[in-house]
Amino acid sequence: MSPRPMQHTQPLPVATMLTPREREGVDAAGVGSYYTYHRDSVAELFDDLKAARATAVMISVARCEEGGHQAVAELVREFPAVPTIAVVSQSHSGLLQAVLSMGSTGVRQVVDIREPKGWDELRTYLLKTRSDELQRRILTQLAIDLAGATPDCMRFFQEMFLAPPTVRTVRAFAARLDVLPNTLMSRFFRARLPAPKQYLAIARHVRCARLFENRGFSVANVSDHLDYSSPQSFGRHVVIHMGMTAVEFRERFDGEVMFQHFRERLITPYLAELKRLRPLTPSLGTTYAASLRR
Repeated sequence: MSPRPMQHTQPLPVATMLTPREREGVDAAGVGSYYTYHRDSVAELFDDLKAARATAVMISVARCEEGGHQAVAELVREFPAVPTIAVVSQSHSGLLQAVLSMGSTGVRQVVDIREPKGWDELRTYLLKTRSDELQRRILTQLAIDLAGATPDCMRFFQEMFLAPPTVRTVRAFAARLDVLPNTLMSRFFRARLPAPKQYLAIARHVRCARLFENRGFSVANVSDHLDYSSPQSFGRHVVIHMGMTAVEFRERFDGEVMFQHFRERLITPYLAELKRLRPLTPSLGTTYAASLRR
């Protein structure tokens, strides 16, 4: 199947309330990963979130020391699903108390940008936010596609996109599902469906394509994030399952387009079979655990 042209996604939109100096550093660090709407009040942040202009918020601890804690607490309360990051850029005697006060507002992510590693942490956190955003859309679309499917089938696909990158093999995935690997594979075979290994491999390529949207990531960076043993191993995996090099893959797919490829190749043609599928057997947890101890 030929992939459709990739629709390049924009960087993550972030609404901020920062000091002038912090704005400069945040903008410089975010090229290609996120872009900012710099605001001077929490009320303006509210407006950005209500208008869906921003999907994350960044607030300076220094700005909140000016008396904005109550307003920030209201923001976090009203938009609990929006990631809100507190930024520390200045050292002073009251810093610890200021950070603790931010915690009382409900903000759970504090990034210290006084050191270079803080900028890496900030980018990594926002990258994860983007990944989570795609993950939510994937799970929503799968629920629509597989409406009426058995709970077994739904869990198989949900776990496929919720499992950590270390879950790379059918054996590891079966352990997460609490089912014997042979049982899982035989159910798909009898239903005349593609093998679980194929579903797992293409789902990992959705994550890979999402990571490649960050132009600062090399093939080696993506290989590390997805827990491959080496960039060469990762490259072979892409060639086997996609028929192209990792560099070609990067140019042709983003996360959204790769997920549509996953649906068109492995979901849509098999909807009737998938909705009848029962890939998991209740009460096999102890059997599987025992098999691992042998």
